[in-house]
Amino acid sequence: MKKDLDRFSHQSKAYKDYRPTYPEELFKYIYSFCNARNTCWDCGTGNGQVAIVLSKSFAHVFASDISKQQIQHAVHRDNIEYSVQRAEQTSFVSDSFDLITVAQAVHWFDLEAFNHEVQRVLKPNGIIAIWGYGLLRINSEIDPIILHFYNNIIGAYWDKERDYIDLKYSTIPFNFNEIHIKDTFKIETSWTLLELEGYFNSWSSVQNFMKKNNGQNPVDQLIKDISLKWNTPRQKITFPIFMRLGRNAK
Repeated sequence: MKKDLDRFSHQSKAYKDYRPTYPEELFKYIYSFCNARNTCWDCGTGNGQVAIVLSKSFAHVFASDISKQQIQHAVHRDNIEYSVQRAEQTSFVSDSFDLITVAQAVHWFDLEAFNHEVQRVLKPNGIIAIWGYGLLRINSEIDPIILHFYNNIIGAYWDKERDYIDLKYSTIPFNFNEIHIKDTFKIETSWTLLELEGYFNSWSSVQNFMKKNNGQNPVDQLIKDISLKWNTPRQKITFPIFMRLGRNAK
């Protein structure tokens, strides 16, 4: 099995504070395919951002991550049970879940092993939803600065798994009866320059860059460049969402 990859324990607080949240419409769309809302598993839960939303609609939510530090920053609810364990080999009973979700995390997994585990623990005809979001967009003046940073400054510091994100999960092995997604979704928020800086600092590639360059943070120069074009206290930020949705074939 592929070695487990933990890229967010070091910056777990920044991940909690600055990662964008997903729109309600996305969850409503996923729920529309579920036969029941009894139990669900949020895999790669991180700080529990998705688990909290699921807990409002499902009776029981199981949320797991390989990062103990991420779980320690999670918000707790009575019907959420957090655990530290691998996505590909869990302690869950077979045929347990009506829904399994993975938000911006599946590309880190051993994909074939994870698919096998999903088929084991997902109920017959249960739903699996994996989704992520691409590079943020602000405006025509700032976007080229960010794209240059993404490709040319830290491009070499991304793990190879980032390719799955750039290709919108189209090349992810997905061994389920795939559901055609008719709707499109996006994250829309409003950030200060400080919040934008915090988000960039949560990138695994930035942490990789700093480790290999004596602690130098490339985000410092990026924010200086962006600040020259940042002419309001807050700017509208948009993240395009991509998703794959499937039903367990067993």
